[in-house]
Amino acid sequence: MTDPVSQRLAAAAAEGCAESRLLLSRRAVFGITAGLFSAAYLPQTASAASDDPRLLIVVLRGGMDGINVVVPHGDAAYAGMRGRIAIPRDATLSLNTSYFGLNSALPSFGQMYLSGQAAAVHAVCTPLQNRSHFDCQDNLESGLPGLSSNPTGWLNRLLSSMPSGSPIDAYGAIQVGEAPLLLRGPAPVLGWSPTWFSHPPAPTSDAVVTLLRKRDTELYDALRAGMKADALAEKTSSDEDQNVSQFRRAFRGAGRLLASSNGPRIAVLSVGNFDTHANQGATDGFLWGSLNELDVGLKEFADYAAPVWSKTVVVMATEFGRTVRVNSGNGTDHGVGTVALLAGGAVQGGKVYGDWPGLAASQLVDDSDLKATTDLRAVFKGVLADHVGVPRNVLDTTVFPDSADVAPMQGLIRGSAPSSAKVAGVRGPSKAALRPTTGIAKYRAAYGV
Repeated sequence: MTDPVSQRLAAAAAEGCAESRLLLSRRAVFGITAGLFSAAYLPQTASAASDDPRLLIVVLRGGMDGINVVVPHGDAAYAGMRGRIAIPRDATLSLNTSYFGLNSALPSFGQMYLSGQAAAVHAVCTPLQNRSHFDCQDNLESGLPGLSSNPTGWLNRLLSSMPSGSPIDAYGAIQVGEAPLLLRGPAPVLGWSPTWFSHPPAPTSDAVVTLLRKRDTELYDALRAGMKADALAEKTSSDEDQNVSQFRRAFRGAGRLLASSNGPRIAVLSVGNFDTHANQGATDGFLWGSLNELDVGLKEFADYAAPVWSKTVVVMATEFGRTVRVNSGNGTDHGVGTVALLAGGAVQGGKVYGDWPGLAASQLVDDSDLKATTDLRAVFKGVLADHVGVPRNVLDTTVFPDSADVAPMQGLIRGSAPSSAKVAGVRGPSKAALRPTTGIAKYRAAYGV
């Protein structure tokens, strides 16, 4: 049976823009999924440190309409600008503020918010704001200041910069599903994908393992690490994962992996279906359905990550927002400002962070879009500084190059920032050097294309 989430993604891409359809095709070709075995690379070996944070990054692909996720009812221009897709105040979930309401598709996130374990940062966007899926998704994942080419992602550069002996250095990171730019680079990264088909018979896998042990020790080590990750992610005492979508299995697997004492400390998941050019709806439609699937996944991740929930942060971010006004197809087009969502026991929640710029026509970007008042890198930096303990100079030069003018966002994590002693012994400049700007990148920057 075809996964219903995959069906919805394909349907959304078919109705959306041509670039979205190209992205779907490109990721189908280059994404790493589980075949006969899980693909994997062995994480570095080191002793665990005393402090042991967990981090899940969820990339919301397609450009999520933040205005109808955390709804600014306090803005007098909201209802008029949104027209047919405006969400009535009484149709949203109450937050502890009269200015904003929460989309009703997110009840679990809403409960976390009210319990102080979830937050939102409104009016955010990547540094590059050219409304291109290709460019802005790469910009989100590369962590660079604008349109530039680089073979590494900011999370891999983080892994390359962690001190020897820290838990993140020891146990590394894992991609769940496709292989995003976010994790590409020289630091080893595990890979695991939930599948709908059965594993190979034990004699077959044993024969392959035996062959590789004798002929290719490097591939043997990688295969064993991948099989271990697969076993950790799928471990269960019952058949509870039977007849569960791959979408939900991915979140469950990520929770199991991060909760394991010997599992990775960082995980990355990609979620599609946010390119809502048509049938976006107010209290139904594509946006509501996509958000509700995300909410179910987040709740199940939290359930399976319960043993480490108190030291976990989940960051959910998208490449850009949508136009403020509704289009003729009862949807919205590519925009600028949007919202980032955070959840986890380590989050200083119950707040909507950021500076709200307003929805009046005079306050919009290009008479069309919500103005971004917070650089998305500031959100990531705030989490890495106060949750992982990464020093400011490493954030400014290695993890997010040329970003000294972007300060880490304060107050996102419970308690004070970790001591700099936690990351003493940082290896210095990342091994993942920046690639010079390509000719096509220079051309596009010069001519605004």
